[in-house]
Amino acid sequence: MLVGMPTTAQPKRLPHAPAALLPALDDFLQDFLPCFKRPESRAALGQYLTGLLTECPHKNQQAIAAILPGATEQQLQGLTTQMKWDEQILNRRRVNKLRALRTEGDGVLLVDDTGFEKQGEHSVGVARQYSGTLGKVGNCQVTVNCHYAERTLAWPVNTRLYLPQVWADDAARRAVSHIPAEVSYQPKYVIALALIAEARAAGLKFACVTADADYGDNPQFLNGLDARGECYVVAVRRTFSVARHRGATAPVQTAEAVLHAEPRSTWQTYRWREGSKGWLKAKVRALRCWRVDGAGQRQPGWLIGERPTRGDGDWAYYWSNFPPRTPLNQMLEYAHRRHWIEQFHEEAKELLGWDHYQGRLWHGFHRHAVLIMLSYSFLVWQEWHHRQQVVHLGRPRQKFSPRPDRRRQSLASVHRQIVDRLRELAMREWVKHHPLDELTK
Repeated sequence: MLVGMPTTAQPKRLPHAPAALLPALDDFLQDFLPCFKRPESRAALGQYLTGLLTECPHKNQQAIAAILPGATEQQLQGLTTQMKWDEQILNRRRVNKLRALRTEGDGVLLVDDTGFEKQGEHSVGVARQYSGTLGKVGNCQVTVNCHYAERTLAWPVNTRLYLPQVWADDAARRAVSHIPAEVSYQPKYVIALALIAEARAAGLKFACVTADADYGDNPQFLNGLDARGECYVVAVRRTFSVARHRGATAPVQTAEAVLHAEPRSTWQTYRWREGSKGWLKAKVRALRCWRVDGAGQRQPGWLIGERPTRGDGDWAYYWSNFPPRTPLNQMLEYAHRRHWIEQFHEEAKELLGWDHYQGRLWHGFHRHAVLIMLSYSFLVWQEWHHRQQVVHLGRPRQKFSPRPDRRRQSLASVHRQIVDRLRELAMREWVKHHPLDELTK
């Protein structure tokens, strides 16, 4: 059990969790205790993660302290601002722990950004800027994130706050928010390339990088991946510039024009994942082309088009630098793993309160993000171990089946089970120390 866990203070409302750590969480956190030298910081770690895992609707430090026995707002704030620990060392330990899981090992690295709507102007990095999360320009913070995803398992790798130019150039704001001197303005694609390089340097193995059209349409991002020798399959917009031949005289066309000119008879039906309503599938066509970047250079690759099997739904376009003999179904399946990072953004906010942080400091923001990723990884860890215990009846399958989703629990379901268990233990503890009439008031 985590040492230094105080048990005397009582919550201001009925507790959502017991004073002692949930045993499964206590066991999970043992690998991370060496990152914290003092008992107070180890205790705060357990309290902070427990608070994030409860069903408390507002997961800021004040709200968590009000429903968690033994927790104080001062101690929880201290964990993200004053206590001595290195959030990046802890994050690398987390990545290494998840890398050790016995899995399919066919991962890809996803990159995307997400926004956090804010009302004020003092939170680090907040500005009026476009956010895909908001679907418009709004007052928000934006982070660039990378995520590891296999067919049946996915987890966050790292995140970094995007610092708008107005913040990077404002010495007074930088001083108040404790932004490190080495942090300068960087476009989102540069941050994404840095996170990918860090993941590779940390020993994380992945087959390729995939991203949405905000990154796929950026020639500097693609050039950066090419220069690093990374394979990728990324979404692009219909206006993506390609040529059917390498020569300078070959006309430059849009992805839409090239693919819409292909005879319908040349398109084939492919499916990539079984959803709740059956297999997800589309008509697909792939062509070897040359992408034309902003400098007029031409790089070979695959232009992939995807249209609905019936009706007039939206078309999708992808670009990949995989070699000529790469199977199309493999590239397509990789491209469609982007749902994992979108799911992470949603669940980390709705289940764990990623967007509830109210601090203003650079390192506080990133510490909170690392603790969110740690609590999310605990849910992934729990789901994976549950899956190993399931007894599968009927015809034996291969070690890693291509259709394992029926045996997976959603992380929302895992979270609900943890919430219920925390509530049960909290009420047992409460009843021991309070007259029954207090519970009926």
